[in-house]
Amino acid sequence: MLGITDLSTYLVGLALIILLPGPNSLYVVSVAARRGPRVAYRAAAGVLCGDTVLMTLSAGGVASLLQASPVLFAVVKFAGAGYLTWLAVGMLRGAWALWRGREARQAELKDGAPKAPKETVERPFRRALVVSLLNPKAILFFISFFVQFVDPSYAHPVLSFLTLGAWAQLFSFTYLSVLIFSGTFLAATFRRRKRLTAGLSAGAGAAFLGFAAKLSLASAS
Repeated sequence: MLGITDLSTYLVGLALIILLPGPNSLYVVSVAARRGPRVAYRAAAGVLCGDTVLMTLSAGGVASLLQASPVLFAVVKFAGAGYLTWLAVGMLRGAWALWRGREARQAELKDGAPKAPKETVERPFRRALVVSLLNPKAILFFISFFVQFVDPSYAHPVLSFLTLGAWAQLFSFTYLSVLIFSGTFLAATFRRRKRLTAGLSAGAGAAFLGFAAKLSLASAS
């Protein structure tokens, strides 16, 4: 069908790959827990748009260019690692602020009515999009995984890539939706238990540092 071989094996492998935790899914569930499903779907849209761009670039041969140019691969790789590190630092700072928040609230109560916390500007769609795009390994993954299920004798391989990409996006959207509503369900508990929230935020920040380290050590091969 449309030049795709062994679709059932592809779908099983795709499900296993999508279920692996990564910076995109971790960021989406973090937004869901903090700001609710409506805002979290903006982050999910950023992930899906980023993946669409990477799939298109992969089908267009950018993966081969990254493999052939170590300098270009290194530039994109370290840019992605740097951005993940920046996000991790922000999460760790937020966790520290939550941990210290109880003392601050007690001080405010002594002075009178508690002050409303300052709103920090966050653009979930843009953040998730940048995290997706600054990952050269994702481009290499898409082309190396997809090509195993494309019939080389098929006259229109672009259609094969588009179909495989559509399945990937459907699985990804479903998985992110589960994460979003799970995060929303837990959000009420997190709001009541600030130290638990701080601990989870710190854990997410540490995980992002791990993703950054892994990406910075990645090779194009």
